[in-house]
Order: sequence, then structure tokens, then C-alpha cells
Amino acid sequence: MTSFFQRLALVQASLDTLLCIGLDPDPDRLPLACRDSEDPIFSFNRAVIDATVDQVCCYKPQLAHYSAIGAEQSLEKTITHIRERNVPVLLDGKRGDIGSTAERYAVELFERYGADAATVNPYLGLDAMQPFLDYADRGVFMLCRTSNPGGADVQELKLETGELLYEHIARQAAEAWNGHNNVGLVVGATQPRELARIREISGGMTFLVPGIGAQGGDIEATMTAGAGGGMILSSSRGILYAGEGSPDFETAVRTAAIATREAINRARK
Repeated sequence: MTSFFQRLALVQASLDTLLCIGLDPDPDRLPLACRDSEDPIFSFNRAVIDATVDQVCCYKPQLAHYSAIGAEQSLEKTITHIRERNVPVLLDGKRGDIGSTAERYAVELFERYGADAATVNPYLGLDAMQPFLDYADRGVFMLCRTSNPGGADVQELKLETGELLYEHIARQAAEAWNGHNNVGLVVGATQPRELARIREISGGMTFLVPGIGAQGGDIEATMTAGAGGGMILSSSRGILYAGEGSPDFETAVRTAAIATREAINRARK
């Protein structure tokens, strides 16, 4: 059985890339050429994928961008198209619930959509994540220190042990919760100091790092802070809408993807 992290490592090595593109389509920002198609969301995603497939180690669709507009079929078609190109799919659902509901969420992400990895919310504890962790061949990325400004309101609370809450999550993820070696952590590029601390705690486990591009995360600072373990750097809007208003948006998207990949490689080498 080949695990998600084994597949990811093969793609990263063969294409020399740590770049992940977040597929978060906004119907109001789609190119005119895609809006006229039978399935505008899928048409846009397919164009982005075909323009960038040799630049990425995975794609990360964000579930809410589809379910909010009833575009689940577009998401299913998008995932099928990605898998046909032999690239892993990391489905960003940030699921977290208890009991049978958690089991249904795991089935939704891993069986209905066929995702190779998914994001989960660890703040309900291990039993809420166990149904995801039981899929030993899939990646499970736990929210740890997120890129949004308000993340510190909760994630930097100090515990009785003296640890901050995000440090406790990192330690649990690296140790008690990682029985199948299929756990990664979500750590925002906008928090390089915390990213370095989480690397110190968690060792070489893989980080999904959103926040480069439109959110302003610094690539060089991110790569320095995360050195010593696996990394996936995700950009969404900065690449998806690089060609906004241009009739040749695919070229602009590809150019932005190449530039981002090369910036990451310069920083890590």
C-alpha cells in the first residue's frame, strides 16, 4: 500500500516542486471564456490544471467554494481530472465532529470525493479525527497554527503545562495521534516564528503551508523556518487570478505558477 506521503514525495522529487495550487474558484472572477461553458467552474479548473500540472506537487480544492454554490459535481469532475494527471488531491474541508458524524465526514472526503489527503480540525480531540486517521493510506493534515490574524486568539493560549495550545497540538500530532504515520500539520506562512517552533517540536513531519501569494507570506522566511522536514507551500488567488481580465488567462496562470515554484526552489536551495 502506497501512502499519500510516499506519493507526494515521488511527485515532489520528479518535478522538483513543493508548490500546491489551491483550487478556490470564485464565480464572479471566472474568465469570460469559462463562463460561457456548460460547467464554468470545471472549465476554469481544468484550464488551470492543464496549464500548471508540471509545476505542482498537489492541488488543494477548498470544499466550501463548491458546496456553497451547489457545484459538488464540478468538484467531482475536477478531482477526476487531477487524478487522471497522476497528481495527488488534498481536499481542504477542515472537518471536525464527533462519533458517527465524523465517520460520515471521512467517507465524504475519502470515498465520495476520492481525496488523497484532507484537512481536519483537531480541537474536538482524537476521537473526532480517528475516522480520518483510520484511512492509513491517506494524509490527514491537522490545523495547528493558522495563517489568519485571529488564529492567535485561541491557538496561543497558554496551558497549565506552560505550553501554548498550538505547541500542544503539534506535539500530540507528532506523537500520540500519528499511529499510522499519515499525519501532517497546517501551519501558516504568515507565522514564521511559530512555524520554526512547530518544526522544532514535530521533527520531520510534513507541513501544509498556506499563506504565500495573496496573503503575503514570505517564501524565504517560510522555507528557513520550516527547514528540516516536509513542506507543501500553497497559493490560491495569487495564481488563479493572475490572468484576470486577460483573454489568454492560461498563460498568465502558468507564468505565475512557474514564478512561485522557482521562488520556492531558490529559497530552499
